[in-house]
Amino acid sequence: MKLEKGRPSYISDREKREIAVYDMLDRLDIEYERVDHEAAMTMEACVAVDEALGVAMCKNLFLCNRQKTDFYLLLMPGDKPFKTKEISGQIGSARLSFASAEDMGKYLGVMPGSVSVMGLMNDEERDVRLLIDKDLKDCEFFGCHPCMNTSSIKIKTADLFDIILPKLGYTPTYVTLKGED
Repeated sequence: MKLEKGRPSYISDREKREIAVYDMLDRLDIEYERVDHEAAMTMEACVAVDEALGVAMCKNLFLCNRQKTDFYLLLMPGDKPFKTKEISGQIGSARLSFASAEDMGKYLGVMPGSVSVMGLMNDEERDVRLLIDKDLKDCEFFGCHPCMNTSSIKIKTADLFDIILPKLGYTPTYVTLKGED
């Protein structure tokens, strides 16, 4: 894996959703570094990606309530365990579960394994509520997929919070996750 600055020079074999992320970052004048790799379907597979990027990848979980009327994108440190009951009380929604692949495509324009905060650019109706673990606020850099799990990008966390999310029309809800029972 080789760390490169900005968008790939050869894009004809890239998915439109990945190129759309690079287009958005370029329009917003956000500096980013990128590494291409084999599909990373788990946090364990992201260890080598973390090393190449020089930042730990964020865990991105797409959740919904039992009725499938409320959808949530949870961003949290990749090494922190996820406990449903920990978050339910903080956001006032019981019985959370993982949303379906169909709903991922509908709301975020991504497939399983490629869930990313960048997918919020596809949620034009702002149906997804963004939840962010407070521990991520203090990180200098933020690592995520550009809506495809065969590439990963590194941006300044401040750029995510101060430029990207406001431009997309999102105000995150901060949660505190300990990963404990």
